[in-house]
Amino acid sequence: MIDQETVNSLFDMTYGLYVVSAADGGKLNGQLTNTVFQVTAEPPRMAVAIHKNNHTHSLIAASRAYSVCTLAEGTPMTVIGLWGFRSGRDLNKFAKVRHEAGVTGSPLVLDNTISCFEVNVKQTVDVGTHTLFIGDIVKGKLLAQGKPLTYDYYYHVMKGKTPRNATTFKPPEQTAGKTEQK
Repeated sequence: MIDQETVNSLFDMTYGLYVVSAADGGKLNGQLTNTVFQVTAEPPRMAVAIHKNNHTHSLIAASRAYSVCTLAEGTPMTVIGLWGFRSGRDLNKFAKVRHEAGVTGSPLVLDNTISCFEVNVKQTVDVGTHTLFIGDIVKGKLLAQGKPLTYDYYYHVMKGKTPRNATTFKPPEQTAGKTEQK
């Protein structure tokens, strides 16, 4: 077990907030994540960390492709709630969301996003509770001007919470003695 100072230090790392989506056999799903990063410039490669229990994980594993859509800073909490706190096993998250199929077949979320990327998976790495899906960026798309929504802005300004399956989940026992941001 790591000490509390180390745990608290991890929350100084900066992240964006993204909708990662995939499609397989006509099934679409997407989820909110903050663990997305470009890993190489040539060829352009991207990686995402997805919790193994999430429905999106099974779709990415089956289709070997995913999309990443960068959320805009003005994204409403209702949108974040849809992507981050609801399961695609229980509802069709895309039913009332403008989207289109990308070249990989993965859905691109068009509402509240400033850019999207499509990725073909080349490698997976088991990192415990999550899988790191690493792949080639096959297409990028600019949708709007604006500032990307960061996790820091979401957590401190919007007073957002973090779902249990997130890479940055902070269990209540690790926040003892601290004022919880909601």
